[in-house]
Amino acid sequence: MGTVKSLNHIGIAVHSIEAQRPFYEDALGAEFEGYEDVPSQKVRVGFFRVDNVRLELLEPTDSEGPIAKFLDKRGEGLHHLAFTVDDIQARIDQLKQSGLQMIDDQPRTGSHQMQIAFLHPKSTHGVLTELCETAAANNETS
Repeated sequence: MGTVKSLNHIGIAVHSIEAQRPFYEDALGAEFEGYEDVPSQKVRVGFFRVDNVRLELLEPTDSEGPIAKFLDKRGEGLHHLAFTVDDIQARIDQLKQSGLQMIDDQPRTGSHQMQIAFLHPKSTHGVLTELCETAAANNETS
């Protein structure tokens, strides 16, 4: 089975990106990179860079979205770890064949036009894990 290429980002669920922004910029010195709305996920994402790692602050845009439900159940905090992979569909198929439970059997579009898929936390020792194939890699295979 292939290996992950790198840590792509760390997803952090928040009620308000603006309320959290001073901590990430001023206290941690993270570079703010901007916002992106991802309507399919009912979320607004604030991107911060610390060296070569991206932090994604996830703010719900709909009370029925997955981040809103996460916040209601668990409160603000670590939501998921995301890893860059090549050929995301092949990775999904390999992981399923090895017995791991997927949330997504097919990739879907996430922020930065990446193809993404989540593994169920029951299969990853309680850590929601996301696979990401970057838009550039996705275009190379098309």
